[in-house]
Amino acid sequence: MIQQINSLAENHTPFLLIVDFEMKNPRIFPIARLPRDILVKTPSYQSPEDQYTSFSKPVEFNAEPVDFNEYAKAFQIVTDNALAGKTYLTNLTFPSTITTNLTLRDIYHLSQAKYKLLYKNDFVIFSPETFVRIRQGNIYSFPMKGTIDAAIPGARDLLLNDEKEMAEHVTIVDLVRNDLSIHAVNVTVEKFRYIDTLVTNRKKLLQVSSVISGKLPEGYHSKLGEIIFSMLPAGSISGAPKQETLRIIRESEGAPRGYYTGIMGYFDGEDFDSAVMIRFIEQQNGRMIYRSGGGITFMSDPEKEYQELIDKIYVPFA
Repeated sequence: MIQQINSLAENHTPFLLIVDFEMKNPRIFPIARLPRDILVKTPSYQSPEDQYTSFSKPVEFNAEPVDFNEYAKAFQIVTDNALAGKTYLTNLTFPSTITTNLTLRDIYHLSQAKYKLLYKNDFVIFSPETFVRIRQGNIYSFPMKGTIDAAIPGARDLLLNDEKEMAEHVTIVDLVRNDLSIHAVNVTVEKFRYIDTLVTNRKKLLQVSSVISGKLPEGYHSKLGEIIFSMLPAGSISGAPKQETLRIIRESEGAPRGYYTGIMGYFDGEDFDSAVMIRFIEQQNGRMIYRSGGGITFMSDPEKEYQELIDKIYVPFA
């Protein structure tokens, strides 16, 4: 896959890249041969729209989250490892069962998000989080860590002043800065902890992000594959230190994530833009499954983290 990316990028051939969290089943599609049952939208590209009739019924969308006791067992595994000094931050996620009168195709068309992907009838994503963006030889990352219900009184100040949320965000910014430094120079945190508002079908959420940038070497197109894969999985949805934390994720979650929390990326022939595949719904044995979660540190409270998992079960339309 790395060689394919390098070859296409060096020849300035536009492509869509999809990489699963475990990096076992990556997919790459030259845009000129993109299958019709794959739809994608990024800030710089949108696949030709299929004919879609607006959804005229009242939307039904309900979730059955994982039982708290099951979540608490996994949470304990993570915090035990944190207290033992094996992880500073671990992203813990779980599947929830969804009942809805929407199809995956409906969700793709109705949702409003910076990045969207409909992969056949397998899964749909509507992600607010950029993974990396490369423009004119500069590489940028926008790690997203910290979420709160916007309706809570003083939500903005509560989020920015929360000690646990600050520690979590600093850890990820440091990890991503190190990831960028593998191939880039002059890596800098351009903007630290700014807030975006996300409008969903259930509520408004506040989300904290930062901007980190660096300069890639001349001729980086011939090594674009190495650049991308050296940073995977994305730090914001794994944790730190990365390799040991990945082991803890496997132990606590008990099953592979698949394409959830992998990445999707679009190369336009010159520049590259990509997203972390969060806000993810997949078809699984005749059911719709929505995966969500959040970052766990030794300071985390299980009830609050469980509520964050629930808060992130949404589709971004009013």
